[in-house]
Amino acid sequence: MIDKRTFDRFRELIYRESGITLRENKESLVSARVAKRMRELNISSHGEYLDFIKRDKDGNELVHLLDAISTNVTHFFREERHFKLLAKLVRRWEKEGRRSVRIWCAACSTGEEPYSVAITLREALADPTDARIIASDISTRVLEKAQRGIYEARQMENIPQLLLARYFQRGRGRADGLYRAKPVLRDMVVFRRINLIAPPYPVRGPLDVIFCRNVMIYFDNTVRAQLLASMYDMLRPNGYLMVGHAESLSGMLSSFTSVEPSVYIKDSAKK
Repeated sequence: MIDKRTFDRFRELIYRESGITLRENKESLVSARVAKRMRELNISSHGEYLDFIKRDKDGNELVHLLDAISTNVTHFFREERHFKLLAKLVRRWEKEGRRSVRIWCAACSTGEEPYSVAITLREALADPTDARIIASDISTRVLEKAQRGIYEARQMENIPQLLLARYFQRGRGRADGLYRAKPVLRDMVVFRRINLIAPPYPVRGPLDVIFCRNVMIYFDNTVRAQLLASMYDMLRPNGYLMVGHAESLSGMLSSFTSVEPSVYIKDSAKK
């Protein structure tokens, strides 16, 4: 177990570098998540591990720490109504003559969200050739998985069979029970490591939609306000922000107009 002083050092480092706020009762969580890395480095004490991170001038060990601490829970078409709304929006934009669609999935985890967005765009648009998705996360570990686009059969349960056959290749032989996103999906998505507490972000705007779901629950109000302001600036007028249904952002979205629960618009009429 981590002593209180050392745990506070972890908390301060993790908050400073990622914006993630760890509550005071999370000593066991931190201890469990860094244990594997400490074994690999043959480091026996948590204080020694922190000193090792501090000495690492390349910053690679800090990335490993943040990979371990980050929570990545997701599935295909999570909070399905967001994808139904997205399909409705892009159909309307296409009818209005707009061909370019730019979407940022700001906490993409292992890729289920951006691939769900890609499927939605391909199904909704008559011509999806100029639809692009930027997908980012702070964890290099989950980004590597997302780029591979390979998932177990149990992870595909929320995808209708018709779409599963259309957009995923089923593995055979040693890969039986696995599915890989086909190039028509993978080619629509660019994956990047982005730390949401370190703007400006390497994402070219203006953006039509930002998905920033189930990540701000780990931030305090200072970090949330900074992130929301940055995303507001990156959206085009009347662009959309979609957040997690359980995220409480009351009083922090004055620049946005609420469309429905967990969906906001950059209202061009607001000054």
